[in-house]
Amino acid sequence: MTVNKTIYGLIIPFLILTSCQTYHMTTKSLLEQLANTEKEKKVNVIIAFPFFFPGIVTGNSLNEVKVLDKYEKECIIPVTHHTGVRITKKDGKRKTFYFDTLIIEDSTITGKNDHFLGISIKPINLNNINKIELQK
Repeated sequence: MTVNKTIYGLIIPFLILTSCQTYHMTTKSLLEQLANTEKEKKVNVIIAFPFFFPGIVTGNSLNEVKVLDKYEKECIIPVTHHTGVRITKKDGKRKTFYFDTLIIEDSTITGKNDHFLGISIKPINLNNINKIELQK
């Protein structure tokens, strides 16, 4: 039993220390940072030897984004195809999708739930946003 306790004693702190860092930003900051971006096609490939499956979605051209950490310190994080964004609306409902697929058009945010099938989220009105969180 002591071996199992020792293993759990080592694994659990490791998992806690390596968990994803969550950042946040304001709607105004998001708009400012996306103001000068272009739409671009993103290609991701799944390789399952001997096959490969390309996934093509449209997204923004940001390579990095300014965010605030939990201590309100400004950080710059890279935007990859793993960067997630969770938007909490004023009614408490949340929507999570990939940040690199986020596009703002006509005062609404759209994005994709995945990089392969291109399944879009229901557009979110900018005026209905309560909180924007990112995870890298």
